Amino acid sequence: MQFPFVKSGLNLADMKKIASSFADVLSNGDIILLNGDLGSGKTTFIKFICEWFDISFAASPSFAIVNEYQSECKIYHFDFYRVKKVEELYDIGFAEYLNENEAIFFIEWAKLFPEILPKKVYNVEIKMTNDYLRTIRIDKNEK
Repeated sequence: MQFPFVKSGLNLADMKKIASSFADVLSNGDIILLNGDLGSGKTTFIKFICEWFDISFAASPSFAIVNEYQSECKIYHFDFYRVKKVEELYDIGFAEYLNENEAIFFIEWAKLFPEILPKKVYNVEIKMTNDYLRTIRIDKNEK
């Protein structure tokens, strides 16, 4: 997969193929920031990636803020949607999570608290183009 990656007119089957291709380039320590409107497919995209890593159950951590999944690798799945203040993220030990080098990190609604995020990340933006189709853009920021 080359970055930036942009593809439009995607249905769910297309999104699953892209998730598999993207998962293939991920490794421990990678941080993936996901943004898009409510219902655009952020959690679904993460579920598809988790399936690639043989994790059969992945759910949105909207109320828990973070879910942890384990298979051949550890995955932390954060959702900032219901977080009101950056202090809540410090309270759950967000910075300590990111210091763990043996995991992959997914962060939904990352744009809500950019001040707490590292610079070296993948940015995934998913947009609905109609009820069934999406556009996805994946960038890699190596700074």
